[in-house]
Amino acid sequence: MAVAHARADHQIVDGARVFADPLAVRIVEGDDRGANDFQEGLDDDAVRHRRLLIAARSRFADEAVAAAIDRGVDQVVVLGAGLDTAAYRNTRADIRFFEVDHPVTQEWKRQRLARTGIEVPASLTFAPVDFEQSTLADGLAAVGFDRGRGVIFVWLGVVVYLTRQSIEDTLRYIAEQDGPVEVVFDYRYPVAAPDRQRVDRVAAVGEPWLSFFDEDEMRSLLQSLGYERIRDLSAARILDDYGIASRPTDSVVHLVHAGAR
Repeated sequence: MAVAHARADHQIVDGARVFADPLAVRIVEGDDRGANDFQEGLDDDAVRHRRLLIAARSRFADEAVAAAIDRGVDQVVVLGAGLDTAAYRNTRADIRFFEVDHPVTQEWKRQRLARTGIEVPASLTFAPVDFEQSTLADGLAAVGFDRGRGVIFVWLGVVVYLTRQSIEDTLRYIAEQDGPVEVVFDYRYPVAAPDRQRVDRVAAVGEPWLSFFDEDEMRSLLQSLGYERIRDLSAARILDDYGIASRPTDSVVHLVHAGAR
C-alpha cells in the first residue's frame, strides 16, 4: 500500500513530474492512511525524494515494456502486482497482460477495482499463485500463458525480500521461456551503515530485507542463467536522466532490464 500511495501522491503533490499514472489516485481512493510506516520518521524532503524514486522506477519499467512491445513482444507478466496499474492503462487487445500475486492479495485488489470503478480489461488475466503450494510456471500455465511467444516480465519491489535461491529460481524460469524474453527488476546493494535504520524499520513491520547484490554479482548471476543483454543502472543515474537531482544514497538501488535471447 505504501508504494501505491506514493505513486498517488506523486500525481498530486509533484504534478506527475516523473511519471504520469491517471489511475494511481483512483485506486487508493477511500483509504484511511493514518501514520504511514513507509514515511514515519522521515522529513518532508526525504518523503518527497522517496516518491520520486518510486515514480522513476515505474517509468523505467513502463518504458521497457513499451520498447519490448515495439520489438514485437505481445505478453507482459507483472510479478507481485499489488496495486500496479499498468494493465489498466495499456488496454490494447493485441497485448496480453498477466498479473501474478497471492490469491488473497489478488482478491483484495479485485474488490478494490470494483469499488473504485476501474474496469478490468479483456486483455488482462489474473494468475493467482500461492508459492507454498504451487510454482510460478504452474500458475502461469494454468491461465493460458504461452511460453513460446515473446514476453517481458516486470518484477518491481520484490527481490530484496526474497532469498537468493528464490531469486535465482525465478530468473532461471524467466530465462528458460521458449520465445524472446525480457525482464525488468530492481535490487539493492549491500546495506551501508546510514541505511541500517531503515532496514531495522522494515524488519520490525514483518518485511525484512533478505538479499543484496553488487553490480558484478548481479551481472554474473544473470550471465550464468543465459541473459545476454543486460542494462543495469543505478537509481541515481535514472533520476539524473529524468531531470531529478539525485543523492549519493540513490546509488544503492539499481534497476535492470535484461534479455535472454
